[in-house]
Amino acid sequence: MAGGTLFVSRLKKNHGYYKTRLEALGFSDVTVTAKDKDALYSEIRDLKPDIVMMSARFYHCCTPFVMGQMHRAFPEIKMAALCLGEYPPDIAMYFILNGINSYINSSDGVPEFRDGLRTIAHGKKCVSISVMERINMRREYPEPAGEITKRQNEVLRLICCGFKDWEIAETLSLSRCTVSRHKNDIYRSLNVNSPIDLVRAALTLDMMRLEEMYFYPRELTVNPQPEFKIGMRRNYVNQN
Repeated sequence: MAGGTLFVSRLKKNHGYYKTRLEALGFSDVTVTAKDKDALYSEIRDLKPDIVMMSARFYHCCTPFVMGQMHRAFPEIKMAALCLGEYPPDIAMYFILNGINSYINSSDGVPEFRDGLRTIAHGKKCVSISVMERINMRREYPEPAGEITKRQNEVLRLICCGFKDWEIAETLSLSRCTVSRHKNDIYRSLNVNSPIDLVRAALTLDMMRLEEMYFYPRELTVNPQPEFKIGMRRNYVNQN
């Protein structure tokens, strides 16, 4: 039967508790799942819920990106992100910028969190005060996350393998300016700020597998240079 509420959380031991608490707050036919990616999409198609809620930390910093994609796939479903703890407001604001109806955080206070849940249960929008402050302090809205294009995925994979911008440009026959633009778009979409963060995001979202990441010692230098004593140098020469 279509309708009801689907809540997505990795804390499987708490699923029964979440179901009971959400139903007490007015949510109907609550289903709690830990499925992700294609399995989650299949469950949404099967259940046809009115509301989908996801733990804000389900995909760590990439949850706004993933929920934005989910919103584009199921635009008729109201969606909300819930955080039971700390979550950076500068990242959380991208839930709203990426099209998600609501975001609430328990760190705003228990009464506010409960009121937010009741508001969502009635099909209305509710956004954390801390997130609205982050959005309103900007002169213009940051761009929402877009799809990761085929070309951007190629750039992403090379970044994760340790390639520098000029090496990416040479490998893909692109200009340095184009590589920089793709890199900025990728970082903005996935809410990351460094190649290390991007590696984590790529592994979390299965954009790359660990065995696909190759690290080569291009232009590797060791500073300070190791000191060779006479005996050490003679042994090294004999061995090589």
